[in-house]
Amino acid sequence: MEGTQMSAEVLQQLYQNDMQQHLSPEMQQQVQMQQQMQWQQMQMQGEGNQGGDYEGAYDYGQSDSREDDAQGDGQYGREYHSQEQEKYSEDYQAEGEDEMTDQMHQQLQQRMQAQMQQHMQQQIQARMQQHLQHHMQNQQNQHMQNPNMQQQHMQHEQHNQTPQPPEPPRQNQNPLTGAPYTPRFYYLLEKRQRLPAWMARQDFLKLMQANQVLVLVGEPGSGKTTQLPQILLDAGYHVQMGQVRAICCVQPTPLATLSASLRICEELEVQVGTFVGHVTRFEDRTSADTLLRFLTDEALFREAMEDPLLERYSVIILDEVHQRTCELDVLMGILKMVMQRRPELKLLLLSSSMEVKKVQAYFEGGAPLLQIPNRTFAVEVFHCQDAEKDYLKAAVRTVAQVHTTEPEGDILLFLPLEDEIDLACQLLRKESVHMMNFGDLQVRALYVGLPIMETQRVFDQTAQMRMTAGKPCRKVVVASAIAETSLAVDGITYVIDAGLVKQRAYNPRTRMEVNVVTPISKSSALQRTTLAGRQRPGKCFRLYPEQASSDWPEKVYPEIMRSNLTTVVLMLKRLGFDDVVHFDFVDPPSPEALMRALETLNFLGCIDDNGNITEVGNQACRLPVDPQIAKMLIEAPQHRCSNEALSIAAMLCSLPVWLRPNDAFRAANEAKARFAHMDGDHLTLLNVFHAYKQQIQDGHDPSRFCAENFISIRAMRHAEVARDHLKRIMESIGLQMISTDFQDKEYYPNIRRCLVSGFFMQIACLESEKRGAYSMLREGQEVMLHPSTSLGHRPEWLVFHELALSSKLFVKTGTQIKPEWLVDIAPRGYFDPQKISEKSSARGKMEKLMARRQGQDG
Repeated sequence: MEGTQMSAEVLQQLYQNDMQQHLSPEMQQQVQMQQQMQWQQMQMQGEGNQGGDYEGAYDYGQSDSREDDAQGDGQYGREYHSQEQEKYSEDYQAEGEDEMTDQMHQQLQQRMQAQMQQHMQQQIQARMQQHLQHHMQNQQNQHMQNPNMQQQHMQHEQHNQTPQPPEPPRQNQNPLTGAPYTPRFYYLLEKRQRLPAWMARQDFLKLMQANQVLVLVGEPGSGKTTQLPQILLDAGYHVQMGQVRAICCVQPTPLATLSASLRICEELEVQVGTFVGHVTRFEDRTSADTLLRFLTDEALFREAMEDPLLERYSVIILDEVHQRTCELDVLMGILKMVMQRRPELKLLLLSSSMEVKKVQAYFEGGAPLLQIPNRTFAVEVFHCQDAEKDYLKAAVRTVAQVHTTEPEGDILLFLPLEDEIDLACQLLRKESVHMMNFGDLQVRALYVGLPIMETQRVFDQTAQMRMTAGKPCRKVVVASAIAETSLAVDGITYVIDAGLVKQRAYNPRTRMEVNVVTPISKSSALQRTTLAGRQRPGKCFRLYPEQASSDWPEKVYPEIMRSNLTTVVLMLKRLGFDDVVHFDFVDPPSPEALMRALETLNFLGCIDDNGNITEVGNQACRLPVDPQIAKMLIEAPQHRCSNEALSIAAMLCSLPVWLRPNDAFRAANEAKARFAHMDGDHLTLLNVFHAYKQQIQDGHDPSRFCAENFISIRAMRHAEVARDHLKRIMESIGLQMISTDFQDKEYYPNIRRCLVSGFFMQIACLESEKRGAYSMLREGQEVMLHPSTSLGHRPEWLVFHELALSSKLFVKTGTQIKPEWLVDIAPRGYFDPQKISEKSSARGKMEKLMARRQGQDG
């Protein structure tokens, strides 16, 4: 009897989930009414008691209340059965359990399944017929309004080989796969048709037909990223000059690339890598049949090196151009020249901000602008009276206050750093235990580097989450700046803004590039505020005084004006742009930054003294890493440590490896000490990777290994993928995979020499043992060892990977070296004592070393 009850409850839940996922609220109500009629018929036949197991305490008609909000009515919420209905349902179920038999349950199950399938099929066919009739009516109206439309369409097809958009299929069949459409397709289609981008498709296609370049502005969540590529595909823009070409969609981050690709695969009902795919730094999920290719800006930049005219594409979409990333700016310059050679190529620039006038004016004749109408509701803004000393604690406190005092609605919290986001999530999960009386608080993180499955949890509908103490569940998303425009989260009613963002900063004179936390711009503050009013009136809580924003910049400076340009200049050289100083940038960087990049490439051997790219430069372009890491990999076979250098490079390109939970800080330090190498952090990372791979080879669970040792499993999996990708490229360009025997005493010294071959421009010399201060050799800048280092002592000389700026300037990921290696490995004359800062004690040490060397040679 107990098993029969469990089967009935499971069956009920499956039906409810299926209806909530695949049917609109109107269809759900019709099915529910028909079910009630079925219960009455069975009661008359003596089977009435079985119905109790299927009268759940959920309302089928409330699965998607937020879609109604998108239409502009401003109402939000979920409806639930009253307590009387729940009590009646429970009593009725208890009565039915006493008389239910297995045979009756089987008959009921078969009858329910047959009726559900029949009803859903009828609804699908009716909707398709209605859609087709609406399409035919539109076609007749268009012909009546413009009798010459057919002739114009034929002329356009002859010129661009781009047919007008076909309407939905006349049969329940996917034209890409040939498989029947599922009810889920039509459910998503209804949602897509309510998006502003879908409603503007006619104006959009007219402008795309008439112009080679188009700028389109739409707020986050308008559907521009997911719908416009599909509209172009439906319009036949993948067929050009009699050939099938792909439509390229460029995103500024890997996370946005993967999210958009997976969403469109779901809407088109295709598998990732078939007709829709994505390409990121270390992953290529595309095939020869892929029609919609989602790429990071860096990935398209590298594709241009192999295909300068980008002939595989008929349309290129650059998304989030208002962010003005370094790669996007350079891509616009390249595409401007490509379009002169390929007049049939179309370029679509998407932005979430109206600050695109400079981008419009950059293209010849000025690119036309299409703005998708906004649907933003009013947002009430609150400021702190005084500046918060600890904005992280203030943010957590504000989330708790909103959850306990404000009506239902999800929360979006902006924090600048990834480790702060993780820490805030830990604190909020602990705090939520004490707020259960106000409803369950589901905490989600969102930033670049999260696994795609964890990212998808951010978009789970709160309506589908459980209730606690009779209160609806609330979701809080703790996010970086990526949630401003790149990824739109539905259901947000409250925004909590710390007013800070992490940005790159570069000083070409000192050749120092660091990530710094700075105040956001006024335009970013406004953008974050509007996210609270996308679906109903909301509130924004700013954790800074109102007068604090008066000194903030109006907008963010383009990234190309505050970045190290070494990688960009190398790839431009590979593309054949010899005079990079006069390249047609949207906003030209400083000549000093360009000259410093050319100087760095010359030291690395990537360009010769005449500025021409070398064989080393061509090999470095093939490797999707920083030129210094690329040089290390290229030199690795000479130092007989190819495999080890490859593992270190993969770890350097990965996410932060070590987890530092506040409640287990000492245990995390002890775990890290188990992997520490006496010579430094690079070799410690190598130990971690070797131990991780050994666990896999021994058949153990790597997740458990990482959890026990406070290692990020995400970072290790990312490093695995990166290493495999880099290894394939190294083998393709003829680099041998050689390693020194582990028992050889030169095993670790060879690896350290290899590090110097790539990072000889990042050397520090100990200045004060007491203060632990170091000086950078050529620049003379004082730096400190980062507290996270695994070095148990202060070596006299060390090579480091990066700088970090907080209260002081720190060097991170450092390994001790010998000064003799600098003279042997670095370019001739680079460490000439006269070129070392007079403030540094390294100058005298290098003079003694050079004198000793000359004496030995004499």
